[in-house]
Amino acid sequence: MSLVGDTPAFLYGTAWKEERTTALAETAIEQGFRGIDTANQRKHYFEVAVGKAISNQIEKGTVSRDDLFIQTKFTHRDGQDHRLPYDADAAVSKQVQQSFAKSLEHLQTDRIDSFILHGPSQGVGLAAQDWEAWFAMEEVHEQGAVGVLGVSNFSAEQLETLLTKAEVRPSFVQNRCLAEVEWDWQVRRICKENDIIYQGFSLLTANRKVWASGRVAAIGKLHEITPAQVIFCLALELDMLPLTGTSDAEHMRDTLACSRGVLKPEEVQQLKTIAVRQSR
Repeated sequence: MSLVGDTPAFLYGTAWKEERTTALAETAIEQGFRGIDTANQRKHYFEVAVGKAISNQIEKGTVSRDDLFIQTKFTHRDGQDHRLPYDADAAVSKQVQQSFAKSLEHLQTDRIDSFILHGPSQGVGLAAQDWEAWFAMEEVHEQGAVGVLGVSNFSAEQLETLLTKAEVRPSFVQNRCLAEVEWDWQVRRICKENDIIYQGFSLLTANRKVWASGRVAAIGKLHEITPAQVIFCLALELDMLPLTGTSDAEHMRDTLACSRGVLKPEEVQQLKTIAVRQSR
């Protein structure tokens, strides 16, 4: 699997942090994160506060803009609250343009490294508004202010459908990664076949019973790493680009210390299906 440009090994997720967003994003950058994930969706993200954190760290000299990988998202109307980043009555294509322009303003930058469609508008298949959003994102990409495009919260069927018509193929798929379905193996398989990078989020929060299990603890003890680090090491072995939204600076450092090659091949195989076996 080839990475896109200078994609970092980990992304720091900024969802659900509200008034703590700026401080936590700054801490993440100070601890070594160079990939920042956000969305122009005020319901769950505070994109303006992320932009302030980035600006503060650039001004302090901690990083330059070129050091950072900034990813944001376009979110359909149904995924927003009343604080919309676009005209609710405008066509979806226009909403994409307005949302992207606002993201540039919020993040105090002239380019976005990765622009993501923040989920399809329905559970099965892709609706007309999903295609309209994607083709509008392709137009934004062609204008040169976006590095690559991607999607989030897509099923395997929806991803395969998108690939049949997309002129600019997605470089990323960002999904909630559940151990009970073998770490989203169906979507990961499609990603591998199409040279798409899989971004896994909720690796810990959605799999609490797994990483708190005795088997994971035993593997961690053997390698002198924490159970959380075991899961992140596994994610790297499975060719994922993991996200973490931890608010603890020590946990940030622990995450960034993870790498490929820590886990033995037989441990990777055990961990791949650990929750699948438990659920049977």
